[in-house]
Amino acid sequence: MGRLNWRWRTPSMVFIHDTLSVPLAWFLAYWLRFNLAPIPAEILAQAWHVLPIMVVSQTFACWCFGLYRGVWRFASMPDLTRIIKAILVGNLTALLTIFLMMRLEHLPRSVFPLYAMLLILMLGGSRFAYRWLKDKQGLLTGNPERVLIVGAGSAGDSLVRELLRESSNQYTPIAFVDDHPSQTGREIHGIRVMGTSKAIPHIVLKQHIDVIMIALPSANGAAMQRIIKLCEQTQKEVKTLPSVNDLVNGRVTLKNLRKISLQDLLGRDTVALDWQAIKHRLADKVVLISGGGGSIGSELCRQVLKQYPKKLIIIDNNEYNLFELEQELKHDVSSHKIEYQLIDICDAPAIWRQVKDHQPDVIFHAAAYKHVPLLERQIRAAIRNNVLGTHCLAQAAASHQVSQFILVSTDKAVNPTNLMGATKRAAELVCQAFNEQSATQFITVRFGNVLGSRGSVVETFQKQLEHGGPLTVTHPDVTRFFMTIQEASQLILQALALGQGGELLVLDMGTPVNIAYMAEQMIHLAGKKLGDEIAIQYVGLRPGEKLHEELFHQQEQHISTGHAKILQAMPRALDMLEFQAMIYALQAASRDYDETRMYQALIKLVPEYAAYHQVIESSPPTAKALAMIENA
Repeated sequence: MGRLNWRWRTPSMVFIHDTLSVPLAWFLAYWLRFNLAPIPAEILAQAWHVLPIMVVSQTFACWCFGLYRGVWRFASMPDLTRIIKAILVGNLTALLTIFLMMRLEHLPRSVFPLYAMLLILMLGGSRFAYRWLKDKQGLLTGNPERVLIVGAGSAGDSLVRELLRESSNQYTPIAFVDDHPSQTGREIHGIRVMGTSKAIPHIVLKQHIDVIMIALPSANGAAMQRIIKLCEQTQKEVKTLPSVNDLVNGRVTLKNLRKISLQDLLGRDTVALDWQAIKHRLADKVVLISGGGGSIGSELCRQVLKQYPKKLIIIDNNEYNLFELEQELKHDVSSHKIEYQLIDICDAPAIWRQVKDHQPDVIFHAAAYKHVPLLERQIRAAIRNNVLGTHCLAQAAASHQVSQFILVSTDKAVNPTNLMGATKRAAELVCQAFNEQSATQFITVRFGNVLGSRGSVVETFQKQLEHGGPLTVTHPDVTRFFMTIQEASQLILQALALGQGGELLVLDMGTPVNIAYMAEQMIHLAGKKLGDEIAIQYVGLRPGEKLHEELFHQQEQHISTGHAKILQAMPRALDMLEFQAMIYALQAASRDYDETRMYQALIKLVPEYAAYHQVIESSPPTAKALAMIENA
């Protein structure tokens, strides 16, 4: 079948078509009225006499109802509704005019309803016939891919419309599946709902499906995980629509379709936030963010700017990260409110000057060293940045009466088996101590890994994939908690709104993810075959790594905060005199560059760290000790 080149889409052609349809419908109505027999001469003469009234009335009604603005290629039920309204109004207008002029003499009354029905058939039928021909032409040309659509709701309905309208003829919708029992057997735009999602593998095989499209923008994480696993069994390409919140104006288009992401596979649900409470804490306030150039810090900057702060001070000791963030945010409407400061949080004079000069209302402390294996041999750097840097910023906040101070912590601070986790646990204790001694509200937010953060396992896997593998996994059973950077940042803001001071808030991380499973899925998402093209190599746990992370210490009782995604851990008792002594010992040992004394003070400050390692307290772990830990 050749391409249709009719130009019915132009308003002038539509106008001519609709105008010529009026006399045709008018005289066909007379012919039907007389049972297809010849029309009496006097009645036919009267029909010609009133025809101009019919044409003018009907044309004007069609123009008023917007019939000439519609595109025939996309004719739909709203168009048919407008046609019916226009014809009824035009018919009644003409009838009233003729009655007032000539009392309907020699005009059979049944002609008017017959005329209306015929004109509806002509105007509506021509439009829908054109659309059907265009759609049929798309199916018969080229070599389109056969599509199974998961979800026969409003999103699925919109998606199949888009597929049928698409001029490139890349896809042909073949079938739907939907888990709602009442949908099975129904047809949507001529496409049948063949069963529930459990039937996906069978339908793909039977119907020779090439692509699966998931049209479930409101599905929760667990439902998406289940459906994706069924789709994976088919080894076919899978695409999905983004969540309802991410759809532009809620409208479904083919451009919205994207490949399955790691976030879909992990099944994280959309977070509901109290934006009014968050805005109350941040709007027209001075906000300082340390580590603002990092993964979490930079996302916090973006989220805070949306709440219209009076000023945002971004501190980071990485020049490139700060420059990159400045280049991104300079296009923001609030860019004039931002100050970028290249500062080390251990630089006490610089930190004090920033807090004193800007008088921030809120401080988000996201600056930290976090790479576990690297920090195991960088004792002074880890303690100085993660513990003493936190102490420096917290002391400045307390001394200048900052309203709220939020520490970004980690699940590795629970029963720490590595130096990074021990230093973050010590940072939690710093905030707990200052909260008891000052008017500033110190709030700690603890959570696990974030997807896509710099240096994360996801980034490592992506680089290994680019180089052809293998993907290195420490242990087949190792698991980690994951959430997205955006979700973590938004929940930190929610914690700010919930906190009153002294809370240790723990984000709900959901179910731990097996890292080997994550590696397998990333290989599949990259379009590679596990084993044949990309292998997984198990390299053993690295120094300080656990098989499974924890969110709560066994002595930390946890209670609800009223928010489904945030729990509160009750902090353990803190001996203030001993705590101060250990902080002074860390500061003195750092100045003297004595790593042994720093280590001694740290394990006294975080006794569960020393208890786990069972190493000699008088010295930091040596290479031999680290090897023993790795092989344990």
